[in-house]
Amino acid sequence: MIAERLLSYGGPGDDPSLRKGGFLASVALVLRTPNGSHSPELLLIKRAESEGDPWSGHMALPGGRHEDGDRSLLETARRETLEETGIVLEERGTMLGRLAMVSPDTPHLPPLSILPFVFGVPHDTRARTASAEVAEVHWVPLAHLRDPEIRTTHRLPAGEAELRFPALRVANRTVWGLTHRILLDLLTRIR
Repeated sequence: MIAERLLSYGGPGDDPSLRKGGFLASVALVLRTPNGSHSPELLLIKRAESEGDPWSGHMALPGGRHEDGDRSLLETARRETLEETGIVLEERGTMLGRLAMVSPDTPHLPPLSILPFVFGVPHDTRARTASAEVAEVHWVPLAHLRDPEIRTTHRLPAGEAELRFPALRVANRTVWGLTHRILLDLLTRIR
């Protein structure tokens, strides 16, 4: 069972502390298992192109910044998933647990702390681009994410040099950075 392999979440007391000058965020790893399949699918989004957004156009998980009205980062993940994909996790989802907190490794990104939550939803759950922040939605089988053939490298120009990051090729898009790290944590836990 997936939930047994995840970290527990006891409520807002388990939320990370705010880092100086930074902010808190959460993401939702939404899993469904289609009828007749043994492999769950994971919902990924492609963020819309937006000037000034450091994650513009990236493949990502539904989620975002904690707002003052959110009682917890779990509530943030649910709210953001609804706003971005139209999925009402309070009604259709079961929170299975969480993954380890992640933060950017580079000083060029805002100092944020992201808490990833894992949800199970019914097999017939549909997602849509419910916000101008989202350009595409994709359900990707976990078996595909484990396929060594989709491993690749994301190259990022850095002046005259080039930075290289481990990545996955999914839906003709590259998944790298924080989302890649979160997916690896999930795949390691639920082998």
